[in-house]
Amino acid sequence: MEDGEWVLVPRHVDKDLRNSSLMMDSEPVTTNPLKITFNEPAKHFTDAIPIGNGRLGAMVWGGVMSETLQLNEDTLWTGIPGNYSNPEAPEALSKVRRLVDIGEYAAATSESVNLFGHPAEVYQLLGDIKLEFDDSHLSYIEDTYHRELDLNTATALVKYSVGNVEFTREHFSSYPDQVIVTKISGSEVGSLSFTVSLDSKLDHNSYVNGKNQIIMEGHCPGRRIPPTVEANDEPKGIQFSAVLDIQLSDGSGIIHALANKKLKVEGSDWAIILLVASSSFDGPFTKPSDSKKDPTSECLSALKSVKNLSYSDLYARHLDDYQNLFHRVSIQLSQSLKRNDDTVSTAERVKSFQYNEDPSLVELLFQFGRYLLISSSRPGTQVANLQGIWNEDLQPKWDSAPHVNINLEMNYWLSLPCDLSECQEPLFDFLTSLSINGTKTAKVNYSASGWVAHHKSDIWAKTSADRGKAVWAMWQMGGAWLCTHLWGHYNYTMDKDFLRSKAYPLLEGCVLFLLDWLIEGNDGYLETNPSTSPEHNFIAPDGNIACVSYSSTMDMAIIREVFSAFISATEVLGGNDDTLLAKVRKALPRLRPTKIAEDGSIMEWAQDFKDPEVHHRHLSHLFGLFPGHTITIEGNPGLCKAAEKTLQKRGEEGPGWSMAWKTALWARLHNSEHAYRMVKLLINLVDPDHPIAFHGGLYNNLFAAHPPFQIDANFGITAAVAEMLMQSTLNDLYLLPAIPLDKWENGCVKGLKARGGMTVNINWKDSDLHEVHLWSKDQDSLKNLHYRGTRVTVNISSSRIYTFNRQLQCICTSSLPEYLLPKLLYRVSHSAGKKGNEESENLVCWV
Repeated sequence: MEDGEWVLVPRHVDKDLRNSSLMMDSEPVTTNPLKITFNEPAKHFTDAIPIGNGRLGAMVWGGVMSETLQLNEDTLWTGIPGNYSNPEAPEALSKVRRLVDIGEYAAATSESVNLFGHPAEVYQLLGDIKLEFDDSHLSYIEDTYHRELDLNTATALVKYSVGNVEFTREHFSSYPDQVIVTKISGSEVGSLSFTVSLDSKLDHNSYVNGKNQIIMEGHCPGRRIPPTVEANDEPKGIQFSAVLDIQLSDGSGIIHALANKKLKVEGSDWAIILLVASSSFDGPFTKPSDSKKDPTSECLSALKSVKNLSYSDLYARHLDDYQNLFHRVSIQLSQSLKRNDDTVSTAERVKSFQYNEDPSLVELLFQFGRYLLISSSRPGTQVANLQGIWNEDLQPKWDSAPHVNINLEMNYWLSLPCDLSECQEPLFDFLTSLSINGTKTAKVNYSASGWVAHHKSDIWAKTSADRGKAVWAMWQMGGAWLCTHLWGHYNYTMDKDFLRSKAYPLLEGCVLFLLDWLIEGNDGYLETNPSTSPEHNFIAPDGNIACVSYSSTMDMAIIREVFSAFISATEVLGGNDDTLLAKVRKALPRLRPTKIAEDGSIMEWAQDFKDPEVHHRHLSHLFGLFPGHTITIEGNPGLCKAAEKTLQKRGEEGPGWSMAWKTALWARLHNSEHAYRMVKLLINLVDPDHPIAFHGGLYNNLFAAHPPFQIDANFGITAAVAEMLMQSTLNDLYLLPAIPLDKWENGCVKGLKARGGMTVNINWKDSDLHEVHLWSKDQDSLKNLHYRGTRVTVNISSSRIYTFNRQLQCICTSSLPEYLLPKLLYRVSHSAGKKGNEESENLVCWV
């Protein structure tokens, strides 16, 4: 093996190589395992461990005498397909617009209630697996108790000792086999005995089937809050079934039924519990009463398909599927040889972060976001909602619904830069459904072509304004914001088939609506009216509190982003002579520009209204900076300075998702100090018994807090840290633009994705860039590399790996055959086998 040669190793042997001398020489050693650990059973939902396969989720509490696995299935929602059109809305729209035109903003806010539709439906829970152990477990040895979530394997583990017997439980949720798997074992022969049952807060019936199964059948309410009505008047809601199956060790143990509701296991060495679930949901346009799906039959069929698979088989299939996604990106933010004490819980690490600032905890939080997305959004599932898929209530906060004025979008910010593009597929399926209902809403409610969606939706793809207050409900930009993800997906994957068949039709419909929605303003600009800045009020010139006016900064920024994306997409697909394209090109420069207020901040509304809540949680008027791309350091230095003023004015406190958004915004401004400060503020332990509203932080299990638990911040902080490490456009790549090099002096990140279909590895040492590896599977591109004011233009050819030093000089290129691209690559450099700091000069590259 020659110095500088690329060694190709199949991905499946990665685990063995992690401990090999080659691996030790080729990358900084990861000193802390990616595990979330606990020293006691859960006392609250936010102490439990989340597992999931995108569709089926569970929260593992880890009790000793009594264990609970709280179950979710992503299609369990209240209600039936709704009517999202209102023939009376056009008249109300005219009234609202007239009131806005004469400056009666408070009256326009009041009048806009007539544009509302029915409230969204509510995400439900599935039920619980309950395990009861015998009285001997009362005397378990507390010092032996350990509970953990291993992000590397997507497996939850609980273990403790009773006398000389060690009991172990392992839990995972398999995507390839669509089953939740639990293995319970005792270290001595015949030591395992327990009782198991299925229960639910929903209307249901459970019964024993045969010798080793429990079937639970039930239904969701057919209305959001079921009124007291006769049963025959209640619409039929989504039906569901769950089947629990138990397998015991050969030659030991027996199972018998208790009152036809529970199963009792006695004298076994180990037991495997399989849980499958299904529902009658057959898409957002099919009434549950018309569904032909039989949930119980589907469950029994699913169990039959895994009947001949051993626990080892199930685990291996789960591991291969999960690690194919999770192992694409690795991160290390320090080279400390100190390893965290396994007896110190993750909650204690969070609590101590304010003074020890352990970089490995940031690594863990970064990868936890990736884990949660893999576990709550996979091809064929529903979109990750406000809690991913993990919900314990029949009436969860904010309905656990997809909120489209920041939360749903933030859920998917990490998917592209962190190489989980497959996990974005449910978002695009959801967009397709929204476009169908949204076409009716646009036509009937607004007399417009194309399609529209507002701030909140549900499994039925609701597109009309929600019932409630205008400050959140009166917002027509939800579908438009989501459409920016379509262009983003193409930018990262360069997949023209996706652009042509999936993205372009949705973009086209969105653009058609926006062109009709825009109206001629008095000063020559194209305006939106009515317009709000999500969830934020202003003080009108007459002193009244209002939220409805015209052309909010966010409206204009989103429309500008969508129009620009549509123009680029049309050009990529060769439609330069298109009539619609000409209209968009004509409209784009007529959009009201972003303006700077008297105090030097960016104006949130078209007028410089007074702000009744300067520390408001939303950063809507900074959309053009992030996640948009119309405000940049090079192109708009004045607006960037105003954006910095805006962030300072908004303050640092807020719910978790707001902190994550601020982190990303500071990163876009290349301000490492403030970006890191927001990360540090988020890593603050929240007491679930004494929450402080809108103050963010993390719970014991690293779930992010609004409070209460809201998952968007978990996803958002991963995306924000990725922005700190690397930023990209189709033409530019910014290396380490906002990392705190005084805190993370040495480190590396591997497998990040950049726009243009490029994969990026970055290694830094002694607070300075050390080495960068770039490659693209099948795209040639011209890239401008940026680092600390240095800019170098490079040609990147497909199927070649380029290595650059800290001066951005190319020091190595290597060509790879196409059939070897899906492999794991190791580069052996001149330092191979040497001691000292030079050992960290090589990188492991995922392609």
